[in-house]
Amino acid sequence: MTPTTRPGPDRPAGPEGPADAKLGFSTPSGRRRIARIRFGPESRRDPQLPPLIRNALLDDRGQGQRCVQVRLPATDASTPAARTLLDTEAGTALRLHQLVDGTEYVSLFPRLIGYELDTDEPFLLYDPPRGATAARTHVMSATDQRVLTRDLMLALCLLDGQGLVPRGISPATVLWDGTSLQLWGLEGVTRVGRPRSAWGSAPYSSPEQRRGEGLVDSRDAVWSAAQVLYRLVTGQHGHPDRPPADLAEHRVLNETLSEAFAPRAAGRPAPAQLLDLLAPGAARRVALVSPPDETRQDRAVFEQALRAKRQAPPAQPERGRGTGLGESEVLCPYCLETIQLDLGALYVTDSRMQYQPLNLAGVSKLRRQDVMRGAVQKCTADPAFPEHFIPVPYLTYGRPLTVAMVGQSSTGKSHLLTQMIAGITDGGLEPFGLTWQSVNPEQHARFVRERVQPLRNGRVLDHTTALGLDGFARFVESLLITDAHGQVRPVAFFDLGGEDLVRTDTALRFLLGVDALVFVVDPVLALPLPQLDHARERGGVEVNRDGDLAFATVLDRLPKTGPYLEVAATMVLGKADLLRFQSPVDRWLARGPSTALDATLMREESQDVHALLRRHAGQAWLRPFDAIRRCTLHVASATGGQEDQGRYPAGAAPRRVLEPLLSLLAMHGLIDVPGGPEAFARGEGAGWEAVPPGEGPEESEGHGEFGVSGARGAGGPGRERERGGEEK
Repeated sequence: MTPTTRPGPDRPAGPEGPADAKLGFSTPSGRRRIARIRFGPESRRDPQLPPLIRNALLDDRGQGQRCVQVRLPATDASTPAARTLLDTEAGTALRLHQLVDGTEYVSLFPRLIGYELDTDEPFLLYDPPRGATAARTHVMSATDQRVLTRDLMLALCLLDGQGLVPRGISPATVLWDGTSLQLWGLEGVTRVGRPRSAWGSAPYSSPEQRRGEGLVDSRDAVWSAAQVLYRLVTGQHGHPDRPPADLAEHRVLNETLSEAFAPRAAGRPAPAQLLDLLAPGAARRVALVSPPDETRQDRAVFEQALRAKRQAPPAQPERGRGTGLGESEVLCPYCLETIQLDLGALYVTDSRMQYQPLNLAGVSKLRRQDVMRGAVQKCTADPAFPEHFIPVPYLTYGRPLTVAMVGQSSTGKSHLLTQMIAGITDGGLEPFGLTWQSVNPEQHARFVRERVQPLRNGRVLDHTTALGLDGFARFVESLLITDAHGQVRPVAFFDLGGEDLVRTDTALRFLLGVDALVFVVDPVLALPLPQLDHARERGGVEVNRDGDLAFATVLDRLPKTGPYLEVAATMVLGKADLLRFQSPVDRWLARGPSTALDATLMREESQDVHALLRRHAGQAWLRPFDAIRRCTLHVASATGGQEDQGRYPAGAAPRRVLEPLLSLLAMHGLIDVPGGPEAFARGEGAGWEAVPPGEGPEESEGHGEFGVSGARGAGGPGRERERGGEEK
């Protein structure tokens, strides 16, 4: 909503506030700015919403700059929903700044000066609002009404061109300074095609929007605009569900906006239709403001790479053969030597948590399975390795599916893997017909206690060490995954450093047996974008144009018998919260967790991430995709925000952490996909949707409606509109 206090002759910003304070924030260009600031008195911007607002005076360039600060106090900032609102507002303001700055339309929206969101009290800084709210405007000439109506439709068309819909249009968010309009309420912006959620109040919120029915439509905002204009013309509130009874008495309003009061979106004109009625040709000029698609060549390169992979003959022998393992042998997850079940080497823990030998002679058949699930086997495959024990279920369900995370130590692999496993145990695989069980209950409980719970409570995880091949592979956790057909398979998760890997028999044996790789890209190291400069400065790192050394080391060690490596893989642009206002990352982070494996969306996400890395990071960072035949690309955030002094101010809020694993499970046949795993992995039949029987694809409203869709093209609003569609 719009501010209730504004700098002006009667309310000077700054002098009545506290002593100067120093404030650091990011500017719309991504650069950091540090300035002294003085604040005026504070008030709640909207009685129904948490953000506060106050006048301020910035002074870092020899002269004062008046502004307003919109912020969340610490008590409200601890609520994820409140932070989501501020993120939505920031993302929308940034996207509009990129769109209209330097154009004739710049005055239609609030001008963002800066923002700081990953802190205990997140805030935005704006230029002072321009004009008075429509709620305070009692007399307006017919000429002014026409100009205001035109400006309001211009604003709606600009937003619609980005696939965005403002849900918060009301007399409190429409400002008028006597010559032009300014539209606030950016916290209420959402995307076309998303499920509607209840927002706003009658009569300014459309009937469908108030009820939260159907999908968001650009014509929702047309209803709101028409109600505001009726209020300005008549001084009265309109009817909440149908056209005003006296509409015919107001000739200009009736001729222009009569259909805008239709009870359903399908009966209302689009913003562009109304704009052309008021100013013929204006809608076409507005459309030219959207930047051209600069990703066409990048998308063509991606498609060419997929075609080459599809045309390449599969390597022989197939993956999973030639590892040197017998039918009953598996690799020990600690020493990486081969091991098989030995009923004479089993142990259980006693009341003092000490291992004691297990004698199965007196155990009935009914109890044996339960007893063995909690038992471990002592591994003696490598006498020189420290003493270690393997959970029995790890050895009794066939060869485990080995998933290894690859990346340098700074990439956030530990946080991502922790949230990935937490997502499984929270039931994230159930929509796909998969269930889970811990391989060893005691081991899993320790993992939850030492890793999952601290991270969920907002604590930054320490780098951990465990039994494993030093400098290369660290076993993290293992689970039993049961697919829709009742088949059970152990899934073991490893963390690969890779930087110090040497060509040893043990390391090579592990890589021969690995089934799936997750290459985690650190955007701080990969992308020379200005909004990441502050993170680089804090971490003491620089952009590395040569790619991740761990990627190169692991790829060079993998066996290759054809034009491509045959291991299944995903690439994950991690720490994506750092880029949550950057196209196309914003598009994917705004989506909710997947409940259906949509091949089209997965291909689009791969294409978008590939284009982003190719354009900004360079081909070296795409080496896993280039080298591996079956490789998808994803964005994910393990924490949802940056850490501040060892904690995440809003707690750790993971986004899209399971999507990379879902892709790998589909490639290995644990999730049924039309055409089979190979067709899915090669991007064939991208129009198919893989869903469990009886389920359908579902578009979930995301953790945050950032409203910052990128330019038309990969990840742009056109594709979002195609999938969501407008209400008919």
